[in-house]
Amino acid sequence: MEKVKSSSYSISQLASEFSLSTRTIRFYEEKGLIKPERGQGNQRTFGRRDRARLKLILRGKRFGMTLDQIVSILGRADLVIDEIEQIKQAILYGQQYMEKIQREKRELETMERELVEHGKKCLARLRELGCDKEVEGARV
Repeated sequence: MEKVKSSSYSISQLASEFSLSTRTIRFYEEKGLIKPERGQGNQRTFGRRDRARLKLILRGKRFGMTLDQIVSILGRADLVIDEIEQIKQAILYGQQYMEKIQREKRELETMERELVEHGKKCLARLRELGCDKEVEGARV
């Protein structure tokens, strides 16, 4: 039998579930990304929508997006946004991030080739200097 998710969460429950500080969650609230209800004693109560938005915020952060970019995709929690524009914006940022990753990947591959070549030259020079011992831990 499938476990039914709760319909409301405290800030500490969300913080624990997503390994965040409560301060981080309050910060996202200040930025308008999530909008909890206020209950007795002004205590925050987060709903399923807030939890889902929090997951999307963290996904965006993991992809390297700024909070401004995340806001432009998700919109403010207190506003209804155009889903078509939301999806278009997500595609645009995803494409830009993919291009950045591909650039960085090419740079790392170039750096790897250069390091291997440099290592080979260093080993050759050691041999020229009469050192036949391998360098401990070196892989070239």
